[in-house]
Formats: sequence, structure tokens, C-alpha cells
Amino acid sequence: MQYQQVEAGRFLARPNRFIAQVEVNGQVETVHVKNTGRCRELLVPGATVYLERSNNPKRKTQYDLIVVEKGSLLINMDAQAPNRLFAEWAQVGHFCPNLTTLRPETTWGTSRFDFYWEDSDGKRGFVEVKGVTLEEDGLALFPDAPTERGVKHLRELAQC
Repeated sequence: MQYQQVEAGRFLARPNRFIAQVEVNGQVETVHVKNTGRCRELLVPGATVYLERSNNPKRKTQYDLIVVEKGSLLINMDAQAPNRLFAEWAQVGHFCPNLTTLRPETTWGTSRFDFYWEDSDGKRGFVEVKGVTLEEDGLALFPDAPTERGVKHLRELAQC
């Protein structure tokens, strides 16, 4: 997975979950935030952020906010990236050398899991992939907020 047309900027504000104000090349731009989580510890005024420019003229915003710097760390802000990265990694044999099936967004019970997998030895299971947007003292933590849905999800995953 590779981003195209990445530019650095300076985070200014986040008026709502979906947009941010970022200074890019001396201009204040409204950018799309690809993560609707709280991210309070990350998106602080003055933080260096990285944006991907879009070539789609029909978009309301020219940029997507994809990464934020916190100290010496680069923290991904693209909520779709972890699943894409896992799929690429798994399909080249790193997850399971005998992988025969990798199906995204598979329902079991009342939950939908990120991936269902099978291998040639008859093993099978589910995978949940999480992006991490909470960092404390250099340690990545999840989740960044209490979640009843997450507890239900984990209970069903354990039943699988």
C-alpha cells in the first residue's frame, strides 16, 4: 500500500469528526479526516500532519489527513489502512503459509468481522484488525474511548 502526492502541514483545529483545518504551503485548507475517533492526544494545534492530495475535482476537500507526528512517532490516521495492509500482508503468505481463503467483512452471529480465513489444512478463523490512535508514553493503546459495541464484538469473537 502506498500513498500518492503526500504533503506535510500544520494542524490547526478539528471543527468536527470529519474535517480539520490544516496549514499547507502557507494556506489554511479544510481537509478530510479519515478517522472519526477522538484522537485528542494526537490532533493538537501545531502538530505536524501529513496529507494525501486528491485529484478528484468533485471532492469537497483537496486533501485527506493520513498521518500525524507525535514526538518521534508517525501515527496513522487512515482508518481504512490497517485492513488494506493486513490483506496485502496475508495474501503473500505472512499470516498463514497455506492460506486458501481470505474474505473481508464476514458476518458471524450478530457481528461482522474484518476477515474470515481458511487454509489448506482445514484450519479457519476470524481476524479483527485495529488501527491505533491512542498513544501514551510511546505505547500504542486501543481503544481510545470506552465502547459497548467493542465489548459485544470481543465476546462474539471469543465464541467463534
